[in-house]
Amino acid sequence: MDNRNNLQEMFLNTLRRERMPVSVFLVNGIKLTGRIDSFDQFVIHLKGHDQAGQMVFKHAISTISPSREVELTPPPPREA
Repeated sequence: MDNRNNLQEMFLNTLRRERMPVSVFLVNGIKLTGRIDSFDQFVIHLKGHDQAGQMVFKHAISTISPSREVELTPPPPREA
C-alpha cells in the first residue's frame, strides 16, 4: 500500500511530529499516556511523562486518543 495514502501512518506521524500527548487504550482496558516517539508496521514506541519508553504492539491497541484535534491533510500528489 502506498504510504502517502495510509491513514494510520498519517495519523501516527502527525502525533509524533507535533509531540502531542496521547492516551493509548489497550484491548484489555489499560490506559497508557505519553507521546509517540516512533512507530513501525507492528509497534509504537510511547514515551511517558517520566521519559521512560514503552514498546506497545499495535495488535494490543484498541484506541489512540490525542489531547487535541488532529488535522489530517494528505500530502500533495507527486507529479510524474
